[in-house]
Amino acid sequence: MPAISPGLHLIATPIGAARDITLRALDLLAGCDVLAAEDTRSLRRLMELHGVALNGRRILPYHDHNGAQMRPRLLEALRGGKSVLYASEAGTPLVSDPGFGLARAVIDAGLPVLAAPGASAVMAALCVAGLPSDRFCFLGFPPAQAGARKAMLAEAATIPATLLFYESPKRIHRLLGELCDTLGADRQAALCRELTKLHEEVLRMSLGEMTLAIKDRSLKGEIVLVIDRAPDRPTDAVALDAALDVALREMSVKEAAAQVARDLGLPRREVYQAALEKGKAE
Repeated sequence: MPAISPGLHLIATPIGAARDITLRALDLLAGCDVLAAEDTRSLRRLMELHGVALNGRRILPYHDHNGAQMRPRLLEALRGGKSVLYASEAGTPLVSDPGFGLARAVIDAGLPVLAAPGASAVMAALCVAGLPSDRFCFLGFPPAQAGARKAMLAEAATIPATLLFYESPKRIHRLLGELCDTLGADRQAALCRELTKLHEEVLRMSLGEMTLAIKDRSLKGEIVLVIDRAPDRPTDAVALDAALDVALREMSVKEAAAQVARDLGLPRREVYQAALEKGKAE
């Protein structure tokens, strides 16, 4: 086994199938001086399945509730030249995960942070969704508060990329209804559930069809919702010209362009240029 360098090693753990662990992650589990995990029982079970011995080491808990107390202890070990491993309960560390605070503290201390990539629910969902993957935006779990959630979804509607959300089975029906209102029921999507597990399921259809398809179902397991980007809308030159005619009667070019861009959902620069050309023509 190669020597393990000092520093914080972030390893990805399986999101379902136990064999979705990398050889490098197993080497790190076997050789790092200090082990820390979001869920100590999950990591211990994973090590037992793959025959990795603790050899007298403890698995230290590191989660949302004890991060502030544990960080100094782990930083002390790193300053002493030790190798420290951190593992999420499942998937890639720092993605909707308490490990971010630890990694940020280690970086701020000028100490090494290294990643051993592997399983990720986000990337697995993107692979099987059948939606554009050249540009995507991961948005995590929508806020629980209605106002904050509404603001987040309104902002998401303007992002020119495939969108990915995490959501719980208990709240997925509510989220789909709100997405239909915000993004439109015709927007294509994929609901990815229990990825890599025995009851894996992927539903590929419009948001409106999906809402009806799961209306009477009580879903279980982890859910990643992947949503297609908004379709390109060709500029309706007649509508744009008419809107600018009205706006320019009472507003400056800049104000008119901003107002029409908002009303028609068009890029402000495009509308501003059209307003300038219209002003020159007249």
